[in-house]
Amino acid sequence: MTGYSRAKFPHWATQYGQCDTREVVLQRDGQDVVRDDKCRAVEGIWYSEYDGRTFTVAGQLDIDHVVPLAAAWRAGADEWDTNKRKALANDLVHSQLIAVSAASNRSKGDQTPDLWKPPLKTYWCTYSRAWIDVKHVYSLNVTAPEKTALEEMLDTCEI
Repeated sequence: MTGYSRAKFPHWATQYGQCDTREVVLQRDGQDVVRDDKCRAVEGIWYSEYDGRTFTVAGQLDIDHVVPLAAAWRAGADEWDTNKRKALANDLVHSQLIAVSAASNRSKGDQTPDLWKPPLKTYWCTYSRAWIDVKHVYSLNVTAPEKTALEEMLDTCEI
């Protein structure tokens, strides 16, 4: 990945006040979330869609980029300017960000669906649709193995 650096995707940008993208996602994806005066989630309940685990400590969660930044780089983001990379890294409109267990996010790393799928097969449909949405919105390339894996995951969707 010649030239890749996570720093080329400015993430956790300020969204409003002292709230950055991470805190906004924690609020959106949690229940009964209480924030301190710096917008940090200090209480709440979160369900990790990837592995079915429930958490009450925000520090046990990561905010996953559904399409990992390194995977986006390999799929065409290497040709983007910093503003477009920042938009992807902080996208609260599309399906790019989700609060999940730190363990599941770290096991995923920067892998594409042909190399990693959520452990909960019941989430495969939603995950594959989110992946496809982000790839489409940002006009990112899809490899043949990735496409095959996405098709397999889409086959779990109910009609």
